[in-house]
Amino acid sequence: MKRKQIGMLIFLAVIVILLFVTANTSGVITDPENYQCGVYATVFALLPPVIAIGLALITKEVYTSLLAGIITGGLLYSNFNLELMINTIFFQEDGGMVYKLADAWNVGILVFLVMLGILVSMLNKAGGSAAFGKWASKHIKTRIGAQISVMILGVLIFVDDYFNCLTVGSVMRPVTDRHKVSRAKLSYIIDATAAPVCIIAPISSWAAAVTSSVPEDSGINGFAVFLQTIPYNLYAILTLVMVLLVTVLRVDFGPMKKHEMNAIAGDLFTTPGRPYEGNEEEVINEKAHVLDLILPVAVLIASCIVAMVYTGGFFEGASFVDAFAASDASVGLVLGGAVTLVFTFIYYMMRDVLSFEEFAKCIPEGFQSMIAPILILTMAWTLSGMTNLLGAKYFVADLVANSASAMQGFLPMIIFLVAAFLAFATGTSWGTFSILIPIVIGVFPEGQMMVISIASCLAGAVCGDHCSPISDTTIMASAGGHCEHVNHVVTQLPYVFVVGSVCMVGYLLIGIFKAVGLDAIVWLTLPICIVLLCVVLFVIRTKNGGKGEI
Repeated sequence: MKRKQIGMLIFLAVIVILLFVTANTSGVITDPENYQCGVYATVFALLPPVIAIGLALITKEVYTSLLAGIITGGLLYSNFNLELMINTIFFQEDGGMVYKLADAWNVGILVFLVMLGILVSMLNKAGGSAAFGKWASKHIKTRIGAQISVMILGVLIFVDDYFNCLTVGSVMRPVTDRHKVSRAKLSYIIDATAAPVCIIAPISSWAAAVTSSVPEDSGINGFAVFLQTIPYNLYAILTLVMVLLVTVLRVDFGPMKKHEMNAIAGDLFTTPGRPYEGNEEEVINEKAHVLDLILPVAVLIASCIVAMVYTGGFFEGASFVDAFAASDASVGLVLGGAVTLVFTFIYYMMRDVLSFEEFAKCIPEGFQSMIAPILILTMAWTLSGMTNLLGAKYFVADLVANSASAMQGFLPMIIFLVAAFLAFATGTSWGTFSILIPIVIGVFPEGQMMVISIASCLAGAVCGDHCSPISDTTIMASAGGHCEHVNHVVTQLPYVFVVGSVCMVGYLLIGIFKAVGLDAIVWLTLPICIVLLCVVLFVIRTKNGGKGEI
């Protein structure tokens, strides 16, 4: 019997069993407030994201992998009742797809995505992208210079990770294309300068999220604690060092090396998948000037910052820092995007570089260019909803709480690993540290150990989020770099693993220093980790032939 026939028989058998279960169980939850599925807060609650991530890495197909994870979550939550599963996937108020798309925050992000798509289409049609690329080619002479430029711009746009990913990609993609930098490498640099930068930037949406995660009744100033965690956030700092080193030393490894070698040969994508290929024609316009790109981007940055502090009450008397802490990033980005589109339209009309008919065409084209990330985001949010319904976060939280007292010397490393795994499995760093920070504060109510443990939690959350295929930030980085999503994930994983491993050593060292009473030299951990990362990269470079091939 052929494999296909065996597989079909197994599939039919599963369907028959599910139909039998459905016929003998109720498809309606009579008491929704007290309902719990059979696997609630157990290790099986992690099965949906594990299946989705595993299939994505194996099959290189992200849509069906996410769908498989969603269906698995729906089946587990419904105790294998098909009727309840379908209602759960689409209409469950706390995790269903329809309700996820009805959430104001999520809709705001999708609207901002479409706005960015329209703006990018306008920049291309007006010739701004081509003009900037031509200007940059005169001033940025090398591949190293192009990659460093992406990094610098990524560091400068520290307000929000979504905003960072899409803006940096839109601006720098023509430059990196001219210097034959692979789309996978571009997406990696974008991703590495998004969340890792935002998590150590005092003025950012991430600082606000961390501040709000500190319990109000703890008597702790959340923003002050956030500032103290910055020197101990090893992953964020080391990731920036990693980007700088792999660029300057020209050392690439794993699948990324293949992508970079192919890019030098003329193939920026390596694989057949080119989700944005139809939206990348570079229009040459003799009237276009480099300001036709720089000015709209500058307005976008300024208007988004102003809009974010506006939502936080800055114009009602709140301080700039407090306004950022209380800002609504989703609303702010939509308002900033709308202002930028209006400004760009008027500016291009006055400059006579874009006709009204061309502007009208940009609207559906911009929307079309963002269909892929919108689909992935929608399914990733739904998968996250299924995981939350199964109580995965409580299972992980209990693991941390139970191990805290017995392994305090190893606790910074344990918290880092747990946070990384939870963020990787759920695709959300914000959700991860909002769960773990209250637990950490419960174990260490004050002192340096509290700060270090929160820092390890933040570092782990960013690490897991950085490499998760279902993370919205990872999806945005793929969209910003116009890279096939799975390609971005696969090429990025080895880099994250290297930095994450060095971070584990660092947090283990911190735990040892604290255990033996060497609190005064805990600050040495960061320089030690930087040196260790350099050594690891030199070893990899030597194994690759002892020279910079790329």
